Amino acid sequence: MTGNVDCHVKVLDDSVVERAKRAGLDAIVYAPHFTRLPEIREQAEAYSSDDLLVVPAREVFTGTWHDRKHVLALGLEEPVPDFIPLEAAMAEFERQDATVLAPHPEFLTVSLTEHDVERYADVIDAVEIFNPKHLPSHNRRAREIADRVELPPFTSSYAHLPRTVGVCHTVFDTDIETEADLLAALEDGVGRRVVYENGFRRWSTTATELAHLVYENTWKKGDRLFLSGIEPTHPRHIAYDGRFDDEAVY
Repeated sequence: MTGNVDCHVKVLDDSVVERAKRAGLDAIVYAPHFTRLPEIREQAEAYSSDDLLVVPAREVFTGTWHDRKHVLALGLEEPVPDFIPLEAAMAEFERQDATVLAPHPEFLTVSLTEHDVERYADVIDAVEIFNPKHLPSHNRRAREIADRVELPPFTSSYAHLPRTVGVCHTVFDTDIETEADLLAALEDGVGRRVVYENGFRRWSTTATELAHLVYENTWKKGDRLFLSGIEPTHPRHIAYDGRFDDEAVY
């Protein structure tokens, strides 16, 4: 009785679903950048089936562009915007009793530090210890953090490209048939193991995903900041009814 889950993907279409099924996954967690929760839920429901569960989530970008700390939240009842302080985001997750994961800790300038993980250890439910975007030293560091803080591990493909889905996943020692099953497994520290490829496909994935990361942080970032107007997940967007106006960091 096990459940195979890719705990974080950024893309979702028919090809992603087919790749996930071929990889033997029971579920994927869908958390695209700068997309509001209602839209994520709608897409997740549209692509879920008896063969593959798609769980909606938000990877919230806390802090400024120069000091971003990403936090992955599942089970949210209400939307939480990007670009608010880490403290405000964590307080909101705790208020909503969300399931909170620490993706790619201490990776570049977009991650929780070990100090952050220690500070919020009572809110965080698991720490990512393998990410195909990482070099081996990054993954070793992530595993050390999870071990030191004594939080359960997870892994994800962190797929920004469809071809990455299925390159790694988390195997839980319980069936994962519903969103509630996954949230309970994460929150209750159910036994699990991380599974990943370490041959040519893994290193090819690392290269292509890192190339995509460069694109995201050059042209795409410039387009987002200067050409596209206010982000739909910006705290001052009309969709948040002014609730987070005082928390906006820019």
